[in-house]
Amino acid sequence: MRPTVRYSLVGNVHCKILSYVERKGRYPIQKAPFLIRLSACPRPSRFNVLSDVSESPLEAIFDVDFTTVEVWTRSGLTTFYVMVLMKLKSRQVEIAWITTNPNRQWITQIARDLTGDDGFLENASHLILDRGTSFQPLRSFLKEQSDVEPLLLPPKSPNMNAHLERFMRSLKSECLNKMIFFGKHSLERALREYVAHYHSERNHQGLGNQLIDPDEDVGCVAGKLECCERLGGLLKYYYRDAA
Repeated sequence: MRPTVRYSLVGNVHCKILSYVERKGRYPIQKAPFLIRLSACPRPSRFNVLSDVSESPLEAIFDVDFTTVEVWTRSGLTTFYVMVLMKLKSRQVEIAWITTNPNRQWITQIARDLTGDDGFLENASHLILDRGTSFQPLRSFLKEQSDVEPLLLPPKSPNMNAHLERFMRSLKSECLNKMIFFGKHSLERALREYVAHYHSERNHQGLGNQLIDPDEDVGCVAGKLECCERLGGLLKYYYRDAA
């Protein structure tokens, strides 16, 4: 008699197979190629992208990512690429640039501007980015011409860049997906208004429900309650008019 063998499932398996294994303790391997022996399954190793920067201050760690937006232009519907950076500790966001062709020359020039004097990455020590081919010129520039060390994420692991991915989701669901853009200028205006709202008018749970860049009148308890709108009412916030 064949000894009882425990199996582990690879992929999605119907619950009837699971119940059969639980009752019988074994299952014919020739009938279930998606089953493998539990003893042959290596324990998945956990990857921590911040393990190499444990000695670096959190203020010096930044994220970068791309998103795309469809814009109506004279030549028809055109895809624009938007590069977004985030300071990990404060959640401060910077729209680096917008282009229809993120080629090597464009990426290199953006990297030079960001790491130069008064650039967003001037005081950065590490930059978290994915393995996309669009970032290859950026990785090469950082390694050869700057002190910023690029940290590559594992393939298909957006959860390891969670803060910036969450900003991208909010940007799309609250702004980009609700608007039709005509020309690059309209896209730039929408991004500028959303980033201003994100920094100064929106509370963040990850920061204790505080604002990233609060105005000096924030917290005032006197005055009439007023509502201010951006982008035609898509973005709203309330404040007290001290006057």
